Amino acid sequence: MDVALDALILTAHAKDDRAALVTLYSRTADLAEDVDTECFFLTYAHIFALELNHPSQANLRARLVAYGRE
Repeated sequence: MDVALDALILTAHAKDDRAALVTLYSRTADLAEDVDTECFFLTYAHIFALELNHPSQANLRARLVAYGRE
């Protein structure tokens, strides 16, 4: 994981900034080097998106479904 993204994720958790966590976990998933890691971060992004009724929730779910990870 990118050290800068890791720090941003920790800060967002500390502030309970769930909208930022959707973005940050999605970005981290995009940078993942393997499918398992990508899906790990997509799952967290999707969970926070569902909690917020975030507009990206359908896209995140579709990505997980495409990998058989629903």
